[in-house]
Amino acid sequence: MKKAGLFFAFYILHLALWAQTVTQKLQKAYQQFETDSQLKHALVSLYVINAKTGEVVFDKNSQIGLAPASTQKIITAATAFELLGNEYRYKTELGYDGKIENGVLKGNLYIVGHGDPTLGSWRYPTTIDTNILNTWLGAVHKLKVKKIDGDMIAVDNKFETQTIPGGWIWEDIGNYYGAGVSGLNWHENQYDLKLQAGNSEGDSVKIISTNPELDYNYLINELSTGPKGSGDNAYIYLPPYSHNGFVRGTIPPGEKSFIISGSLQIPSFYPVVYLGNKLYKEGIKISGDEPKTGLVFAANHEKMSYPNQILDTHYSPSLDSIIYWFLQKSINLYGEAMIKTFAYEKKGFGATDTGVVIVKDFWKQKGLDENELNIYDGSGLSPLNRVTTHAQVEILKYAKQQSWFSYFFNALPEYNNMKMKSGSISDVKSFCGYHTAGDGTRYIFSFIVNNYNGSSPGVVKKMYRVLDNLK
Repeated sequence: MKKAGLFFAFYILHLALWAQTVTQKLQKAYQQFETDSQLKHALVSLYVINAKTGEVVFDKNSQIGLAPASTQKIITAATAFELLGNEYRYKTELGYDGKIENGVLKGNLYIVGHGDPTLGSWRYPTTIDTNILNTWLGAVHKLKVKKIDGDMIAVDNKFETQTIPGGWIWEDIGNYYGAGVSGLNWHENQYDLKLQAGNSEGDSVKIISTNPELDYNYLINELSTGPKGSGDNAYIYLPPYSHNGFVRGTIPPGEKSFIISGSLQIPSFYPVVYLGNKLYKEGIKISGDEPKTGLVFAANHEKMSYPNQILDTHYSPSLDSIIYWFLQKSINLYGEAMIKTFAYEKKGFGATDTGVVIVKDFWKQKGLDENELNIYDGSGLSPLNRVTTHAQVEILKYAKQQSWFSYFFNALPEYNNMKMKSGSISDVKSFCGYHTAGDGTRYIFSFIVNNYNGSSPGVVKKMYRVLDNLK
C-alpha cells in the first residue's frame, strides 16, 4: 500500500512537472512570437486550458476582445446544436391556391421558404438543384394542368429583407463568401462567373458565361489581365437587390476558363424562375409576366399571399450535416442562416439582430460575461466582431461535455495536425480547437492575432510554432 501511494504521488508530481514544462515552453514561444517584426503593431491573445481539469495552462490577453474572423463559427455551431438540436431540418414547400378547372390552375404556384441555406446546394445528394426542380416538376404534373392562370410566387418573408448583417464590407458582399441569406435561398446564393483573360498584361478580360445560367449583362466589366503568376485578384461589386454591378481587378494572362464566384442579389427569385422555365418547356403555360418575390409585394404595398394546398415538402439535411460543411468549408451563408433561424424559431421572425441577442443571452445563462461576445453576425465575416479567447475556450469546453460533441468535433477541420477552426479576414488570423498531446494530455485553446503586417502564410507558420508546444 505504501509503494502504491508513493507511485501515485510520483505520478501526480510527474503530471505537474509536465504541465509546468508545457507552460514554460508556451511562455518562451509566445515571447518570441510577440517580438517578431510581423507583430510589431499587433494585438495577440492566446488562452490554453487542460481539457480534463479545466486548469489554465497559458493565458495572455484572454479577456481582450479581438476580431475572431471565422473562428466565431464555433460559437454559432455550438449554439445551434443546443437551441435547434442535431436532427433539426429546414423545410421548403411547393404549393398552390385557387382551383383547377378544365386543366387550368386558376391561382398561383408558390415556393415557400423557411430559410434553408442548403436548398439547391451541390454538397448533398438530396439538395442538388436539378433533383429538387425535377421533384417539383413531377408534383405539378400530378395536377394534370396545362396552364397556370396566375403567378409564380417566392415566399421569402420568414426572414427579414436585410439579407446581409451590419458591418460587412463593400469588397465582400458581391462575392460568394459575402452572399446574404434570404427566407428562400438557392444554390448557396452563389454563381460561378467564367472569364477569359488576354495573353499580355493590361489586355481586356471577357465574361464568357455563368453557372447556373444567369443574365450577367448588369455587370460592368472593368477587368484586365494581370502579370504572370498574379493569381485571382478579381472582385464582383454588386449589393443585394441591385440591378447593376461591377467586376474589377485582374486575373492571370492566358487563362481561357478562369472562374470567380459571385453572390445572387435576389436569391429567392431564382428557384421560381428555374421551375417556371421547366414548366414552360413541358408545355405548361404561366400567365404571370414575371415571378414575384417578397420585394415585389413590399414595393407594391401588398400583403404576401400563401398557398392553401401543399404539393411537396422538401427537407434539408440534418443540422449535424449542415454544421459539418459549415465548419469544414467555412460557409458564411450557413452561419447567417442559423443566426436568423434562432430568431425565427424563438420569436417567429428571422432577423440577425434578434438572433445575436439570443446567442449572447444563451451563453450568459451558461456563465459567460455577455460583453465577451460582442458579435454582429453568425459567420465572423464582419470586422466589427469582438470576441475573447477566454469565451471561445469556455464554449469549446462546454461543447466537449454535450451529447452532440462527436458531431461538432468531427466537423472541425485539421490544420497542423490539430483539430481546430481557422479564421482569416484583413490583417486577422485565428485558430481555436482541441489537441491531444503525445502523453495523452488534452488541451483546449484559442489563438487570435489582430493587425499583423506582412503575409498571412508567414504569420500562420509562426502561430503553428507556438501551438506545436502542445504536441
